[in-house]
Order: sequence, then structure tokens, then C-alpha cells
Amino acid sequence: MPRLTHALALILAALSLSALAQNPTPAPAAQTVSTLAPQLQASVDRIANQVIQARGIPSASVAVVQHGRLAYTHAYGLAHLDPKLPATPEMRYSIGSVSKQFTAAAILLLAEQGSLTLDDPVGNYIPGLTRGGEVTIRQILSHTSGYQDYWPEDYLMTPMFQPTTAQHILDTWAKKPLDFDPGTKWQYSNTNYVIAGLIVEKITGAPLMDFLVQHIFRPLNMTSVWNSDEARLTSTDATSYIRAALGPLRPAPKEGRGWMFAAGELAMTAHDLALWNESLIARSVLKPASYDEMFREVKLADGTGTHYGLGVEVLTSEGHLIIEHSGEVTGFVSDNIVIPDLGVAVSVLTNHMGGGASTIAELTAKTVAALPPTPDETRTLALYRSLQQGLIDRSQLAPNLSDYFSPQTLADFQSSLGPLGEPLTFKQTAEELRGGMTFRSFRITYPDRHLRLTTYTYPDNKLEQLLVEPAD
Repeated sequence: MPRLTHALALILAALSLSALAQNPTPAPAAQTVSTLAPQLQASVDRIANQVIQARGIPSASVAVVQHGRLAYTHAYGLAHLDPKLPATPEMRYSIGSVSKQFTAAAILLLAEQGSLTLDDPVGNYIPGLTRGGEVTIRQILSHTSGYQDYWPEDYLMTPMFQPTTAQHILDTWAKKPLDFDPGTKWQYSNTNYVIAGLIVEKITGAPLMDFLVQHIFRPLNMTSVWNSDEARLTSTDATSYIRAALGPLRPAPKEGRGWMFAAGELAMTAHDLALWNESLIARSVLKPASYDEMFREVKLADGTGTHYGLGVEVLTSEGHLIIEHSGEVTGFVSDNIVIPDLGVAVSVLTNHMGGGASTIAELTAKTVAALPPTPDETRTLALYRSLQQGLIDRSQLAPNLSDYFSPQTLADFQSSLGPLGEPLTFKQTAEELRGGMTFRSFRITYPDRHLRLTTYTYPDNKLEQLLVEPAD
């Protein structure tokens, strides 16, 4: 597992999510947003449609935040295969481990209230855990505790068809010897978040979901959120699918109650996940110091970075902080990317275990956040497009490269590259001086492959090389 509440819940502050889960209602309507520029909308649509077709994904629901505000929601493909039912933005999908950042936020809220500190031993709140007097809350939230993961597999094992309890999970996996000394290694473990969820419940005396409703979901008007650990999604939501090897898509089985507690229990629309992303960008739910803690990369005892904060991956690209997390439960895969300083975020929810959510999210985030292409990117992309048609502007070529592009070579470029069509992204990735020329490398992205284009350019701007090859 690399991983309520509706408008009625807003009326009664004490109404629990578990009660709502026992009486499911459809997700609220009116979750379609379309203020993104038409050209960007077309790019997002093209990315999503091509990826779900290439990966055999039944459907995807996408939400885009631009300039810190929700700007676009759209759904693609079929939410149900039999009978066929198109996906819509109003449909919920399980978000799997993207749920972990909400559990981490609950812990941070309790720290703000003075109910705990991140460096408290977990044994202060949950007795009997292995080395509970040494492992800290910060270490369970950052996956540096050493507690063994109870669900590393990417399929549903036989025991998990039956219901369980958080205490059973901890008795079975968190009372074993640690996989490593606390703080010395990073290892993803769902067990950590079961501990975190129980700590919230011990301190508040109420279900974790009630706390999330009161402090996060209600204030952000996230009215579609659903506890899929308590009850299966409704017939008006997306159906989850799996396939064995390259076989046909089949409806996915459901985990028994209790297995996703605090680690992957949430389902919602992409629209409502985007509302959470808005709050991460605006820092509107937690105090600034709490966001600093959540977004700060946790270091190991020897100073090694983990690329993980508290409930989120912490990455950098071209000088920008990127907050990301993927999620997976049986038949659903999601990915959520936030680039706070650019005010950009992308949520992608899919109903198939075959991947693709991260590809859509990454390409969409790059497209929405992209700066205008550089002159070298513009020039080289134009040459690439010409080669897809079997043409080349020889006035831009030095003699050696002009000789290289013989009629046969041009025909091979056209026959192999032409059918690929317009690339999703075309980005320069490297530049250096060599042999009196400037070497440049470009990455060309398609839904099912990446290509590498390399050039050598003389000071007079003539090209000595223009080659295309598969990229790793």
C-alpha cells in the first residue's frame, strides 16, 4: 500500500465519519472547474488521454491548481466498464497513501495545541511497542523508525480479506525486533502511520476521522471525503480494477475493514484533494512552523538525506521545492504533486493498479509550471518536427551534418519518429562546451517512452550534430 463526510457533516460538529460511512451518500455535485487557459486545458487533456490509452487505465480524474487556485478539473475514460459509465469529476477514488499527509497534519495540529511534541517517544502514548522509549513521533512520520511494514506487497493477501484492528496490526508487526536502529535508515512502512493514528485517538479520545473532519475537511469544504476503510465506495463513484499479468481488467477485491486505518483510508474527488493542495500552498490550516516541519527533509543520524518530510516526499527540481506523494490500494492508484512557490499543484486519481497516475501528474505539473521555452528548445523542437516529416533545413547545418542527413537517413527519421506525433514535453537537460562547440541534450517525452536528442553547435550557430535515440 504505497499510499467523512459530506454536506450533512458540516451541520453537526460532533457527527463522526464512521456514522456517515455506515449510511453512504453520493458525492456532492458541481465539482467541475474550468478556468485554465484553453491551450493549457488542451495540453492536460492530451497528456491524460494518451497516458490512459497507452497504459490501459479505465479512467483518470485530474485537478489542476494554478496561481494557488483550483483552475481545472476533468475526468477521462470509464469509471465503470460493465455497464460502461464515463468518469466525471464528481466521482470519488481511493487515494491510498496520499492519506498519510492528513494523519501527519493531525499530529502537527496536536503539537500546535501543546498535546505532544514531535520528539516524544511513541511509547509515551502506545505501550508495549518495540523500543517504544526510543522511537520518536518524528521518526514514525518520516519512516525512519525501524518498525516493519505490514503491507509492502502490491496485491491483496488472503488474511487481508478479513477485518482487523489497529491494535492487531501493532501486536503483529510493531512488537517485532526493529528492522534497523531508529533514525539510521529510511524504509517506507505503513505500520508507522497506524501508530500515528492511534496516538491521535489516544490524545483526543475520539476517532481520527472526527479530528480530520473538524480541523481539516470541514474548514476546507472538502465535502466529498469518504472513509473507504469503513465502507466501499458507492455505485456513483469509480470502480476499482486489477489485471493478472496482461489479462483482462477485472473488478478489484476490497480490503477487510481496519487494514487501511490512518495509512490509506481516504477516498475523495480530485477536486477536493486540490482544495487541500490550495491550503498547502497558502499555508492556511497549520501554523507556518508546522508546514516547515512537514516540508523539511528528515536526515538520518549520519546526515544522509531521505527525500521525505512528514507524510510527504520532499524533492527539488530546477530550484523549486516539490511536495509529492503517491498512493495505492487494491484497484486504485493516485499521485499528488505540489510546487508551493509556483502556486502549482496536480492531483491524479485512477482506478487501475497498472500505474500511470504519476506519469500524468508529473507531465501535467511540468506543463502548467513551465517557463516559456528557451530559444534553443524552440529551434531544436522545430528541427525535430521537420525531421518527423522527412525534411531538414540544410542552411542550419554544418557540412558534416548535412552529409549525414542523406535521403535514406531522412527517410528513417520520418518513418520512426513521424508516427509518434507531437511530444508531450520537449526539455533541454544539459549543456556543456566540448571540441570548440556547445553540446546540448534534450529529453523528449511521450506517454509510453522517452527519447534523447543531442546537438553540437558551432559559435556561428551551425549544427554539427543532431541525433535521436531512446532514453533510459
